[in-house]
Amino acid sequence: MGQWIDKSEFSPKEYARFNERLADNLSAFRTLLDQQGFGLGVRSYGAELELYIIDQSGQPLPLNRILQDELQDPHLTLELNRFNLEYNLPPVLSSDKPFSHLSRAMSAAIEKVSAAAEPYEARILPIGILPTLEKRHVGMDAITDIPRYHVLANALRDRRGSDFHINISGQDALELSWEDVTLEGANTSFQYHYRVNPDEFASAFNVAQLVTPLALALGANSPIFFGQRLWHETRIALFKQSVDCRMDDPLSQRLPSRVFFGHGWIRKDIYELFAENVYLFEPLMPICSSENNHQQVLQGGTPTLDELRLHQGSVWSWNRPIYDPAGDGHLRIEMRSLPAGPSVENMIANAALMTGLIEGLKPHIDKILPGLPFRYAEHNFYRAAKHGLEARLFWPEPSEGTLKELPVVDILQSMLVLAEEGLHSISVAESDINHYLGVIRDGLEARVNGAKWQLNMFEKLSQQCDKKQALIELVDRYYHNSRNNQPVHEWSETI
Repeated sequence: MGQWIDKSEFSPKEYARFNERLADNLSAFRTLLDQQGFGLGVRSYGAELELYIIDQSGQPLPLNRILQDELQDPHLTLELNRFNLEYNLPPVLSSDKPFSHLSRAMSAAIEKVSAAAEPYEARILPIGILPTLEKRHVGMDAITDIPRYHVLANALRDRRGSDFHINISGQDALELSWEDVTLEGANTSFQYHYRVNPDEFASAFNVAQLVTPLALALGANSPIFFGQRLWHETRIALFKQSVDCRMDDPLSQRLPSRVFFGHGWIRKDIYELFAENVYLFEPLMPICSSENNHQQVLQGGTPTLDELRLHQGSVWSWNRPIYDPAGDGHLRIEMRSLPAGPSVENMIANAALMTGLIEGLKPHIDKILPGLPFRYAEHNFYRAAKHGLEARLFWPEPSEGTLKELPVVDILQSMLVLAEEGLHSISVAESDINHYLGVIRDGLEARVNGAKWQLNMFEKLSQQCDKKQALIELVDRYYHNSRNNQPVHEWSETI
């Protein structure tokens, strides 16, 4: 999706050609994966952080192009709506303190963009959904004016043929129809990348799917949208509904959504996921390259697989398999369900937890999966998004041969030892382990995450002023706490 697209209309012949190229890409990818030694390399960690640009009253400011032009930073990219930016952090290679390194890089990125925003009296905010966002802030006028976003918006709308329907119920309820995909741009995320060797990909990806509901419940930070208290992580429902190009008739609904948790556990390797996306989803942007991927593989090179990677970017799985041709080529898991914020400390702690659980559970995953059919894992994901730290999830107990429904806080607390073992197994320094898992442990004991803090603060502020002013004050308090980079369980809830 990062490719530059310079046209907005495509012919049937172009779609047919693109489908031919997709099939060719898949074949070349299979050949590449079967080559001995492909993708082996040093472990690395990376992240993409999406950010809101707001004014002094907490309202979104459409300045992303201006800030990008001013900074001229290749790591800074434009998002769908003009009040959002994304910073792509350079990967951190395996070291004894990878999470400390990633934390410093993320903090420096936020400071850099914030400094560029100051002359415009703008502020930079990492938050899943901006509580002060209103309907007047979104719509086609809000779309960043570059071709690929217009192509995406038009393609999804054309396939649906009618307005997008939003229906989300929590403490309050929201139901509306929307003409375009710009509600998706209300969502900002912290996307964590973890490099995995090909022979371990299936087990690592399955673990990521298993534990994502745990991290999502812990990291929930998007409870308010258009002034309504909805899911603790409203992004999950909003993203899916705001780009759902399926029609409402029963036949169309049998097709899968382009935003999804998954369709089953992986059996062998990453190829299954790429092939599945080719078979299940129509192309949206049939841009073809002239690369001969098979020839590159046979000559010992690294194919770009441009069409396959472009298509993959138009299918939004919450854990996305990544093929990157950089260097000699490698594979990654992009964990996309976590929101931006509340603080750098929280985001990096969640990344450390996910990494530790992947490494700690990877040797045992084949024994665990029979105890949790995939539909229960998917159910866990949506429960975690809706209820956050208050969720109850299904969890397998292999030693007892049972599937239990347990509070997510209890599951997380029981898994911290395993996460610690996993981080030790990949030589993460004791100081990094103690610090970031300590942030997780203390947050669980306090039963506070970003969503809980926002909801608690909003309730207290609403007793002193009207809803609009309460939301403005909420954003201001959130901003200053986030800038201080304290974990959210240490944020004051006093008025």
